[in-house]
Amino acid sequence: MLIDTYGRVATDLRVSLTDRCNLRCTYCMPEEGLQWLAKPDLLTDDEIVRLIDIAVTSLGIEEVRFTGGEPLLRPGLVGIVERVAALAPRPQMSLTTNGIGLKRTATALKAAGLDRVNVSLDTLRPDVFKALTRRDRLKDVLAGLEAAHDAGLTPVKINSVLMPGLNDDEAPDLLAWAVGHDYELRFIEQMPLDAQHGWKRDGMVTAGDILASLRTRFELTPEGTDERGSAPAERWIVDGGPHRVGVIASVTRPFCGACDRTRLTADGQIRNCLFAREETSLRTALRSDAPDEEIARIWRLAMWGKKAGSGLDDPSFLQPDRPMSAIGG
Repeated sequence: MLIDTYGRVATDLRVSLTDRCNLRCTYCMPEEGLQWLAKPDLLTDDEIVRLIDIAVTSLGIEEVRFTGGEPLLRPGLVGIVERVAALAPRPQMSLTTNGIGLKRTATALKAAGLDRVNVSLDTLRPDVFKALTRRDRLKDVLAGLEAAHDAGLTPVKINSVLMPGLNDDEAPDLLAWAVGHDYELRFIEQMPLDAQHGWKRDGMVTAGDILASLRTRFELTPEGTDERGSAPAERWIVDGGPHRVGVIASVTRPFCGACDRTRLTADGQIRNCLFAREETSLRTALRSDAPDEEIARIWRLAMWGKKAGSGLDDPSFLQPDRPMSAIGG
């Protein structure tokens, strides 16, 4: 079991498979990209599967989410999914992606055992997509979403970040489109995870702003706290159902008290919070031929020291030293 001093138990593992990405989203990284991790520093496929095996069989992990960077850029992704699906007990598996490579991989990922996908999509306007991502790939993302839905990687969830002056007027259009395509839309408040440290609290589109915009076109009924559990998204029933829309208000409505996540970076570090400023290396133990029991002990110790909150609700919050692409969203 991965328990901390506040009694929270981690059952959800986020695994970053690479720090690389084929987009250059303005809220994540600079246009020229970043200095990528050296290949020897990255965990191998075998090391990733071994750590997930330890997490599932010894530490109580029930759900694994593959992230990046862009996880579809990982050459061994399908094989990793297939091997994790063979573990006993078998964890639920999902993938967070920008969707560009889903058209060619969705069927193979489903066959390997992946359960569902989350796709990041902030706009339906080609010009705004190009401005936000610095790439003209909206058609590829839309095709990837359709392929994921057709392959049965459902529910297909859309993650959208609204930016002032760019797409902050698109919330109702995005929801109408998501409902029409049987996707579940979730808006995420912009968080301070950009490598260039350009995030400003006073320029952020808040959960309140988003809900006010949606209510100009839709009737929203709160789903209720019992349904939410430890999920980061508050959800509302849209126009009486069955569709729902979520808002992840990490900044204005922190949900740290119910957090059940632990994170493994692409280079083998444990982060007990997305915004933690400390990491604990599992790669060192792996490559020193430590037994599974020792690796599990190190992991438990790393989680025991988890802080009460992320600190995002503190106006003096300082951003983590590593950008989202190296940590995993």
